[in-house]
Amino acid sequence: MLPPLDAGVVAGATMGAPLRNWLIGSALAALVLGGGYWTLRPSGGTASETAYRMASVDRGQITAAVRATGTLTPVTTVLVGSQLSGQIVEILADYNSQVKAGQVVARLNSDQIRTRRDAAQADLQQARADLLVKQAQLDRARVARTKAESTIKDIAAQRERTNAQLADARRTFDRQNELFNRNTGSQQNLDTARTQVEIQTASLASNEAQIASAKAELSGLDADILLAEGQVKSGKAAISQRDAKLRDILIDLERTDIRSPVDGVVVQRQVDLGQTVAASLSTPTLFQIAQDLRIIDIYANVDEADVGRLKTGQPVSFTVNAYPNRSFEGRVEMVRLGAQTIQNVVTYTGVIRVENADMALLPGMTANLQVVTEDRRDVLRIANAALRFRPPGAAANAPAATAPQTPMARQGGRGGAAGAAFRERIETELQPTPEQKQAIATLLEERRAGAREAMAGLSEEERRAAFRSARTEMLAKIAGVLDPERRAKFEAMMQEGRGASRQQGTPGRVYVIGEDGQPQAVPVMLGSTDGAYTELVSGEVKEGQALVVGGGPRPTTAPATTGGPPVRGPRLF
Repeated sequence: MLPPLDAGVVAGATMGAPLRNWLIGSALAALVLGGGYWTLRPSGGTASETAYRMASVDRGQITAAVRATGTLTPVTTVLVGSQLSGQIVEILADYNSQVKAGQVVARLNSDQIRTRRDAAQADLQQARADLLVKQAQLDRARVARTKAESTIKDIAAQRERTNAQLADARRTFDRQNELFNRNTGSQQNLDTARTQVEIQTASLASNEAQIASAKAELSGLDADILLAEGQVKSGKAAISQRDAKLRDILIDLERTDIRSPVDGVVVQRQVDLGQTVAASLSTPTLFQIAQDLRIIDIYANVDEADVGRLKTGQPVSFTVNAYPNRSFEGRVEMVRLGAQTIQNVVTYTGVIRVENADMALLPGMTANLQVVTEDRRDVLRIANAALRFRPPGAAANAPAATAPQTPMARQGGRGGAAGAAFRERIETELQPTPEQKQAIATLLEERRAGAREAMAGLSEEERRAAFRSARTEMLAKIAGVLDPERRAKFEAMMQEGRGASRQQGTPGRVYVIGEDGQPQAVPVMLGSTDGAYTELVSGEVKEGQALVVGGGPRPTTAPATTGGPPVRGPRLF
């Protein structure tokens, strides 16, 4: 039999149970908090504990494109204006009206022109009547001349008869004179024969006078005929002049009907009924007519850095704000040679031809274009982030490698980004001494500073020749500051670079994780890019291989301490 419990002991045990439970709960909470702190504590170790972000080399499609904006414009837009001044009395076409060539779209007030037309017609009729009178006078003068010619011929015949009678009278006189001298003829017969000779001589003189008078009259009639012919010609000229004036007035009358020169649709109407148009200095525009909106053009503003990548026939996709969920297709029609410079920015106009069968696209819309310049399928590609990555401390001031550029952009950028990348490669692969590194940096800086002045004012071919000459000179100077061992490595690197330059592509660099856990540089040759990925043309990387795209240790900016543990972040618990 157990001894009975003391009442104080029982009471103490009863009070200690909640205390133990509380202590146990506190211990468990401390363990949880400690485990969370251990898991989420800020790193107190070295910066190399931070992991790198990786991306694998894969196969896929790379579509290189040039992006631009443009405005939809009809292929042919005709400005319909008025060549006359006047008041608009009728409008026969409005916005979106389909019109045919020759169709009247508006009319001007033509009352004054019609009055001028009637007066001109009356003047023309008067001129024609005057011509008839002058023609009749010419005909009468010609008839009178014909009559005068007949009279001259009649008088000439009479003169011939008188000559014959005179000859006969002379023979009779000679015979009577001979008989009278023989005393066989009478004095009377001799006198009569002499009288006949005298009469016929007088008649002959009269005939000669009549012929001279008739010829003088004939000359006068010839002058009258010439005068009448001149008047007829003057009358015909007057008729031509008044007819031309009438035609001019009829043309003006025709111009009061404003007609469409082409088949198309009215896209702008800039005149109202009753408005007075003035065409004294310039032709006012009344309508704008688009010839055929089933084919429409886009005038795109292309940057000079991208214009070299555009070729006729390249496919173009674009969207417009009116249909944000719909993509339209077109093709490059041409790149205009004329450049536009606005605030020192040079752009070229690219013309993109688009089929607008459903008439969804309207003139004036803004198009966001993407011109496909290269379409590479099933090629090895590298994420562009891998080309931009540089490990901490590796030429911190040097820009990261970028995707390929156009030839002109590459040549123009050698003094900047390309020069810094070249310097980085020398420092990484040759490990020059500090003195050699400083000398190389000075050479590159001097070349970069003098390149701009040397290239100014040169043509494209002259620039390329000057660039090659300057590059050869610079490489020789760099080789001169290196020791023999590093010079041999440098020449081998340049020989490798020349071999790579003969290949199609652009040099670049990526990083892989080496056996020591640190990034190691791998040179590669790059092809087309779409902004996110770049084609891998050649290099010592394979499909599926992981490349560094980011992460890694971050250099601290905190001031160095004389001792003690490294600076930690704030506690979470």
